[in-house]
Amino acid sequence: MRPVSTYRVQVQPGFDLDATAGLVDYLATLGASHLYTAPLLEATPGSEHGYDVVNHSRVSPQLGGEEGRRRLVDTLRSAGLGLVVDIVPNHVGVAVPEANPAWWDVLRHGRESAYAHWFDIDWSRPRILLPVLGDGSEEIEKLEVVGDELHYYDHRYPIAPGTGDSGSPAEIHDRQHYELVSWRRGNAEINYRRFFAIAELAGIRVEDPSVFDATHREVLRWYTSGELDGIRIDHPDGLRDPAGYLRRLADAAPDAWLVVEKILEVGEELPDWPVAGTTGYDALREVSGLFVDPAAEGAFSRLSPSDWPEEVHRGKQEAATKLLAAELTRLGRFAPDVPAAREALAEIATHFPVYRSYLPAGAGHLTSALTAASAHRPDLAAAVEALTPRLSDPDDELAVRFQQYTGAVMAKGVEDTAFYRYSRFTAANEVGGDPGHFGVAVADFHAAAGARQRRWPTGMTALSTHDTKRSEDVRARLAVLSELPTAWASAVQRWMTRVPLPTGSSNDVAMAQLLWQAVVGAWPIERERLHAYAEKAAREAATSTSWADPDPDFERAMHAVVDAVYDDPALRADVSGFVDTVTAAGWSNSLGQKLVQLTMPGAPDVYQGTELWDYSLVDPDNRRPVDFPARRELLARLDAGWRPPVDASGAAKLLVTSRALRLRRDRPELFTGYEPLAAEGPAADHVVAFDRGGAISVATRLPVGLRRGGGWGDTRLPLPSPLTDVLTGRRFTAGAVPLADLLDTYPVALLAGGALS
Repeated sequence: MRPVSTYRVQVQPGFDLDATAGLVDYLATLGASHLYTAPLLEATPGSEHGYDVVNHSRVSPQLGGEEGRRRLVDTLRSAGLGLVVDIVPNHVGVAVPEANPAWWDVLRHGRESAYAHWFDIDWSRPRILLPVLGDGSEEIEKLEVVGDELHYYDHRYPIAPGTGDSGSPAEIHDRQHYELVSWRRGNAEINYRRFFAIAELAGIRVEDPSVFDATHREVLRWYTSGELDGIRIDHPDGLRDPAGYLRRLADAAPDAWLVVEKILEVGEELPDWPVAGTTGYDALREVSGLFVDPAAEGAFSRLSPSDWPEEVHRGKQEAATKLLAAELTRLGRFAPDVPAAREALAEIATHFPVYRSYLPAGAGHLTSALTAASAHRPDLAAAVEALTPRLSDPDDELAVRFQQYTGAVMAKGVEDTAFYRYSRFTAANEVGGDPGHFGVAVADFHAAAGARQRRWPTGMTALSTHDTKRSEDVRARLAVLSELPTAWASAVQRWMTRVPLPTGSSNDVAMAQLLWQAVVGAWPIERERLHAYAEKAAREAATSTSWADPDPDFERAMHAVVDAVYDDPALRADVSGFVDTVTAAGWSNSLGQKLVQLTMPGAPDVYQGTELWDYSLVDPDNRRPVDFPARRELLARLDAGWRPPVDASGAAKLLVTSRALRLRRDRPELFTGYEPLAAEGPAADHVVAFDRGGAISVATRLPVGLRRGGGWGDTRLPLPSPLTDVLTGRRFTAGAVPLADLLDTYPVALLAGGALS
């Protein structure tokens, strides 16, 4: 059973499999066809996300174990719903070594371990470097021998057989297959492949058939038992051979719905893989951009103290040479005959225009990066030229590893650095987004949607995920600012003057602007949530403070700004007053982008709780508990005939979500094509509409400009036949229908013919 739509639940110890099973009747009523869960295999003790799997052979006991999974599957099947699960083929959790049997065995036995081939370890360094110690040369003296283990505070490590009988703990440590060192040495010296720059996540060699089999056996057992319909593949860009991996998975689960967490840059095509499509970040960018006014780009650029291409280059250069220095050093060793190879490889990666290539696919991106690197650094041109044939050869080990490296450079340098430094318009600073682009033209959206219908009609679409920097409703409200550039400039300058951050550099100004956009986008937001966001954002930006070296003076000043929003009555009133002026238009944008996402080509995902307004910021904020009883109650009222106003309750969004999901589930024949519909009249630019083959979606865009222009006036939308709006129950005749009538209750309409349930 392939998904028509999915509903994502962050299954975690605080909301386990039985709690998830308790949602099934609600999800069925909502209209979702499939539950889509966070990873279910056993993860690091206490993990709240599940992406740090430690044991692939069983469901996490923290989630309810195999018994909990079986109860969930039975509940889903009895309700007619399917199951999609998230899997993590690229890496495993090693923060708690004793929890991961394979890693523990490698630490105990080194290269002789039966699991040594699981991990991508550079054995040219005789011991596995574990960057876990605190600062100071005396830290190694704090080791203790406890039985056949070495303990460092509450960290445990195995002692190899025959090495622990005599000597001090430090001397015994020196005989092990691993070396405990300061955490600061990790980025420069670590000798096992990791997930990005996270030493607690060790990459595994899933390209080895025996490793693939061992790490996928349990999930594939669920599939062959008919208990699993789809698989979401996390971070394929980290794999040595993504295409080969996906072919193996597709062969093992030939009828499964496979979607990959592949982030596509603007204009980039998904390789021809045996999958349904991506997890939808490309759709997110296209849909959210529809509701941004491109005319405001100049005004916002004048507010910004930084340049996007420069921030990208700087962020990627730092990631390539500092955060991923160990990976770069390892790459350089594959080209010992090329002077300045290490520096040239970093420069090429910095100029790589997409996350990675999949040679021979993506060779054009490599050519672009090689040309740009030589132009930017003529002194490295000879090294670049010498590296070119090897980087272009899919079978060369240097090329294979370089492709894994560029994805990490992009993710750390752009998503996790430049996105926090460049604050021109933060609604665009999203996973899969491009802050260098300001909005998406209606024609461009239609072209992208048509292409998706032709090539990836069953791929996932999304607006919010566990990885988005801002929820869909935050972005929808921020989109209103693009229609009010003068008012926004005045407000943000007023607030920055009243409670300034230290102004030592343009980066401090950028940080302040990013913070104020977060305030407006998420207001009213609890104080502790805003403090947590500000601290994370500033440390990710790594300009005035950082995770490695927090600056207490800057952070005190930053937290003082946050406190002032709550404690300064005049400032709080000013902020609240400004938010009041954009809230209604933000609701309009939220409803518009939700309807578009739910009805456009692809299988839409609803992230947990976002069927009501959700003003979440970056994780862990977007993983907060969801009030499902409130959603049940509102949905029951809707089904009893209530047609809610567009107000703070968010019930109007629940109406749009449930009716769109149900129509897709119950009338799939209405969603088999894609044709743009053009309105006629003075406000035609304020509507986006399309026909999916019988179901017609209509959404208002740029609502502030529409109001300023006097409303819809005589603008009309031609309908091909008599249709009913499933949101209001109103019937419309064929022909040119006034949008003032069609959208007089809600800023969106979902039209269909025939009998409606």
